[in-house]
Amino acid sequence: MKTPVCICLLLMGIFSTTLSSYGQEIKITPETGGSAERPDTEETETEQARRAKTDEHFFEALKAKQHDDIEQAEALLKQFIVSRPESAAAHYELSRIYTDQKKSGLATASIKKAMALDPANKWYKEAFATVLVAAGSYTEAANVYAELTKQETKDEEYPVQAAEFYERAGKQQEALNYLDIALQRTLEDEDLMVHKMQLYLNMNNVQKAADVVQEMIAKDPKNGKYYKLLGELYDNNKMTDKASAVYEQAQKKLPNDPAVQLGLAGHYLRTGDSVQYKIYVRKAITNKDIETEAQLELLKAYIQSMPDEATAIAEALPLVSLLAAQEPADADILAYYGEVLEGSNKKDSAAVMYKKSLALKPSNFNVWGRLMVSYLDKPYADSLIKYSEKAMRLFPNQSITHFYNGIGYMNKNNNTAAIKAINRAIDLQPETEKEALAQMYSTLGDIYYTSKQHQLSDETFDKALALDPNNAGVLNNYSYYLSERGVKLDEAERMSKKSLELRPNEPNSLDTYGWILYKKGEYEKAKTYILKAITESKGEGEATPYNHLGDILFKLNEKDKAIEAWKKAKEKGSDDKNLDKKISEGKLYE
Repeated sequence: MKTPVCICLLLMGIFSTTLSSYGQEIKITPETGGSAERPDTEETETEQARRAKTDEHFFEALKAKQHDDIEQAEALLKQFIVSRPESAAAHYELSRIYTDQKKSGLATASIKKAMALDPANKWYKEAFATVLVAAGSYTEAANVYAELTKQETKDEEYPVQAAEFYERAGKQQEALNYLDIALQRTLEDEDLMVHKMQLYLNMNNVQKAADVVQEMIAKDPKNGKYYKLLGELYDNNKMTDKASAVYEQAQKKLPNDPAVQLGLAGHYLRTGDSVQYKIYVRKAITNKDIETEAQLELLKAYIQSMPDEATAIAEALPLVSLLAAQEPADADILAYYGEVLEGSNKKDSAAVMYKKSLALKPSNFNVWGRLMVSYLDKPYADSLIKYSEKAMRLFPNQSITHFYNGIGYMNKNNNTAAIKAINRAIDLQPETEKEALAQMYSTLGDIYYTSKQHQLSDETFDKALALDPNNAGVLNNYSYYLSERGVKLDEAERMSKKSLELRPNEPNSLDTYGWILYKKGEYEKAKTYILKAITESKGEGEATPYNHLGDILFKLNEKDKAIEAWKKAKEKGSDDKNLDKKISEGKLYE
């Protein structure tokens, strides 16, 4: 089948690299429908017909390759080469197929045939270098690029490639030589100069590396990052005096340059001068000439260098506040301001910053998450419902938004809506994320319990423990609910004991275990655990343990002490509806 003219023209565009690699071997003539002929050679009509037929195989091979039919392309190229073994382009194309298939031996043989037929073709040499690199023959690849550097006297990339592969081969001096050639051809290239500096450092020649940076400074004396680069070079090689001299010079010339300020901050950090470090890092963080993204990253790094969380918050608040004032329309800075405020227990202010950030950048799901977390406490139930529903509209497939929505409804005592939302969250949560899924089932179990759907509660807690059998919180809650109902007490004791093993001396777990023992009639032992729970609470969350202690003391016939314990429970805010009757009547109501 003769290849239509339009297809040949299309192929000429698609395979421009291939066609340009032919040199004078094949002349494409669209007028003849893509046939190929040797110039300046007289042929008979029969020979021309044969050549046109074999040309068709070549172009069909290129089309097959373009359509990812590599097996067909390889077969057609081999068929073409049988008829036209002198075709360098065919050998070249076959080598590319073998290279992609990682058949380095066949690729090498094919590309060498192409180069033998057309020794001056740079594309073939590049392909040969690619085959050598794939085989890990870096010196040989570098030698090919060195040859191309000499052949193509104006090309800027070949000497760079030669330098790269000489470096990979461990031949640093050869790499330097070709970097110099590249620099001569490009005149000024910062990346190449830095690469040259790094090569000297790899050769442990610090002075030569410093000379390279000094050359960069001489060419551009107002570029602060070059002074920083030189200062860091000296600091990293324990040449502190030279680093100090560089920064002293830079400070005089470029006192407000952010790169110089950053360099000075790093220099003082290395030398242990914390006062000067803080001065210069703060200057750099608030320097308006630095991009806001860099300012924020610098601030985060500075905060992370603090010795403890309290110091970090104290340092971060004024700086991030200043940044937010400088860049009131930067969503990322406002979001980070919210994180710092949240870390300092200023949840309401944090929420304000998160909202401002989301108004500018509503696509930031992490900030939505932080905003919702700031509303998890019961008094913020309405806000949690409101903003979780906004997040759900933007991110309908994110399970956590539905889960937080369920928490909001749970805190509003709307168990029906809470159960619906958390079941949606469970459906969306990936099964591979077992801990998160277990937490969702556990929360659902809590809701089923409070709505007196006990069978569903037990089934849900069983699912949670199947996913995460060592989840101390799930073990504690499940066992407590069983004890409250007075069922499966042996199983409840086993789970509670495991919870205590996982979290020794945890007040809630101690209280639960003591309460299970009470339900089993082991009052003295129960009393020991409840007293320990009160001690470990350290003044927080003691209402339930004191209420339980009163019940235990009553059973032990210590009624006066029981009443005192119940009074303590009331002071601590116990929600036991029978508490007032227990205190006034001196009786136990369960």
